[in-house]
Amino acid sequence: MALTAFTGPVVSADASGARRGGRIALLLLLPGIAYLLLFFLAPLVSLVITSLQTPSETVFGQYDFTFNWQNYGEVIGTYSEQILRSFLYALLATVFALLFSYPLAYFIGVVMRRWPLVQSLLLILVVAPFFISFLLRTLAWKQILSDEGPVVSTLKALALLGPQDHITGTPIAVVFGLTYNFIPFMCLPLYTTLERLDMRLIEAGRDLYAGPATTFRTVTLPLSMPGIVSGTLLTFIPAAGDYVNASSQFLGGTSSTMIGNVIQSNFLVQLNYPAAAALSILLMAIILVLVGVYVRRSGTEDLL
Repeated sequence: MALTAFTGPVVSADASGARRGGRIALLLLLPGIAYLLLFFLAPLVSLVITSLQTPSETVFGQYDFTFNWQNYGEVIGTYSEQILRSFLYALLATVFALLFSYPLAYFIGVVMRRWPLVQSLLLILVVAPFFISFLLRTLAWKQILSDEGPVVSTLKALALLGPQDHITGTPIAVVFGLTYNFIPFMCLPLYTTLERLDMRLIEAGRDLYAGPATTFRTVTLPLSMPGIVSGTLLTFIPAAGDYVNASSQFLGGTSSTMIGNVIQSNFLVQLNYPAAAALSILLMAIILVLVGVYVRRSGTEDLL
């Protein structure tokens, strides 16, 4: 009886403390939940509703909600070329950014460990482009790659380009712009992973008579896979929806427009809000599917 009388209040106090802790945790989460509901869920629902509208028969520029699912089929049939081009450009930019960023991140995170000051300076140089506007950087490359710029002039002088050839307004310029602008998004996650790489594992590979290529393939590359997956996602997702580099005002032209340019045109120029909303939903859905498949295939499901 004494034991029962003693343990009863203790259990009750523990339960009361757990409920109190749950309420406090909920109160702390409320600002974040409200933010997500207001700035993510509400715009998403509005976008879905807009994508199902049809033009009003009485008022020009006004749209009525009619569950018009045909909008999705129409934009796929009309803009399938731009959709495929967007993902192709994003894929190429991601691959090129990875090929450039991996050696750079390895050099900064592994080779330069013994010189912390130099390592910090190199990191600053990687991050430095973020201090300049995305638009200004892209516009600067438009001037550099223009027909009167140093790059085209040099290539023409070396007979690598014809007199009428140019770089701006071509797919090459768009992919180059995407690669350049998103390299920091690839390099920083790779550096974060490689900087924590245990060098004893690489030394163990050497002790087991594995060559540099074998050690890299069996030790370094698998251990850096989380950084690779994070970097490729941070690069591919914004690159697929980019509309600056492919714009004719910057590096692109009429033959290299991406889905972001089509969405911008439908929203701001043609005022075709349902088509623009349907394209936005399609872009998001395709990216979600691709990301899910990619993460599962890479064996890093914990990143989702």
